[in-house]
Amino acid sequence: MKPVTLEKEEAFERKRDLSRKLTVIARHLRNRFDQSVTKLGVTRSQWTLIAVVSSRPGLTQRTIAEILEISEAAAGRLIDRLCAEGLLERKARSDDRRAYSVYVTDAAAPYLETLSGIARRNEDETFSGLTEAQLGQLEDLLSLVYTNVAAQRDPIAATPKPNA
Repeated sequence: MKPVTLEKEEAFERKRDLSRKLTVIARHLRNRFDQSVTKLGVTRSQWTLIAVVSSRPGLTQRTIAEILEISEAAAGRLIDRLCAEGLLERKARSDDRRAYSVYVTDAAAPYLETLSGIARRNEDETFSGLTEAQLGQLEDLLSLVYTNVAAQRDPIAATPKPNA
């Protein structure tokens, strides 16, 4: 077995450190936003679904589930709850009698406005000190990382199993 060179070990450690930082950053961003919206009585899953439907009205439950990377059943339960609260509504689709399109209602407008303001403040704080050029570079780099991660269809299957 060949010894690992110092350069390879340093590259490994750098990637490990970056992965750890991305994980921590994502957790902090979620937690900070969650703390900011607790007074609204909306869960992360709920506000995320409302935001998706708001930005893309008329989506089906299946498409919403794919975007949120959750099961159709979980998306259906969230949609049911938000419909019951009057924040979303389902409308029959003319092209498929089995499917419904989902839309935000007028009652969701105050939530969307408040959520948008909270998100904007959090984003301003998160990216303070970065120039437009740096934001562009960060966007390009994270897009590449996102593409790489999304290409990993089944990370568990790709992970070598320890010898038993």
